[in-house]
Amino acid sequence: MNQSLSLVISAVVVFAAVVIVSKKINLSSRYERKPRVLNSWNALDKGIDPTDENKA
Repeated sequence: MNQSLSLVISAVVVFAAVVIVSKKINLSSRYERKPRVLNSWNALDKGIDPTDENKA
């Protein structure tokens, strides 16, 4: 009983520490990152026709 209580308390403390650190670092989600270079595939995702770049 005493051992399981200490295990639960330590798990809660570790979880709280992870949440606090992740809020301070402000990590972005894996799928929210924007590409550094806009290639033709990413341009299509944004609605940009890559064949129109040289016409402007």
